[in-house]
Amino acid sequence: MIFQPMPEPVRAAFDAELHAARTATDPATAWRAAERAHILSQPWPWRHTVAHAVMLRRALRERDAVEAVGQVVRLALAGPGSAVGRYPEGNTGRARVPLTQPMRVPDDLADVLAGAAAK
Repeated sequence: MIFQPMPEPVRAAFDAELHAARTATDPATAWRAAERAHILSQPWPWRHTVAHAVMLRRALRERDAVEAVGQVVRLALAGPGSAVGRYPEGNTGRARVPLTQPMRVPDDLADVLAGAAAK
């Protein structure tokens, strides 16, 4: 998928989640949306990097040093990891989650990703 553009249904869902992550006033809502955008972005290097940049901005806004440092590390690894197809599917991308731990993809996001893969 590295050299393929993000399919439109995935991009629409990704953009909606990023918008929610950037505009939510409640931190829990913002983080949930950022995590969902991250899950959608993992196969695409640039989008994956963008998701981590949004998470870094959120961490800095909240003055969360642990999260901010974790996001800097993830920013360095996200693009290359996606480019070679090495990323932990479903991982939420948060600093308090092990970097290589696969996680369950929420059903609605799995449906979006599966629909895009089938085309």
